[in-house]
Amino acid sequence: MFLALWVGGLVVALVAIGLFVFGLRRRLIQRSGGTFDCSLRWDVPAEPDFSGKGWVYGVARYSGDKVNWFRVFSYSPRPRRVLERSSIEIVARRLPEGEEELALLSDAIVLGCLHRETRLELAMSEDALTGFLAWLEAAPPGQRVNVA
Repeated sequence: MFLALWVGGLVVALVAIGLFVFGLRRRLIQRSGGTFDCSLRWDVPAEPDFSGKGWVYGVARYSGDKVNWFRVFSYSPRPRRVLERSSIEIVARRLPEGEEELALLSDAIVLGCLHRETRLELAMSEDALTGFLAWLEAAPPGQRVNVA
């Protein structure tokens, strides 16, 4: 009986510590500001895919001429993807369709992009999209920026 209570208490403590570390990591990512919720789908096919597969929920953070994208459900302190402003080309903008609506946040807008010849999609709120497009257009003089 004592062993079962001890193991149960240990499991509860480990789960609590794991949740605390998730929250602490997100707090550290957002500490410097310039963050927004952003789902990402990397290396998507040219034809639209509304199945909802491949979307990963994350947090993006502006860092100079780059956007660092972090997975929400990860313990890694490093960004999973780094998108450079000069390499981002926007090719489409649309609302989520089909099963995609279930995989993304309710107010999301999907932005189809090319980054160094890799097709990707970003899904973010309208406010975050406005900020993202302003950030892209605010590139220093002489940099090529393609906003559709």
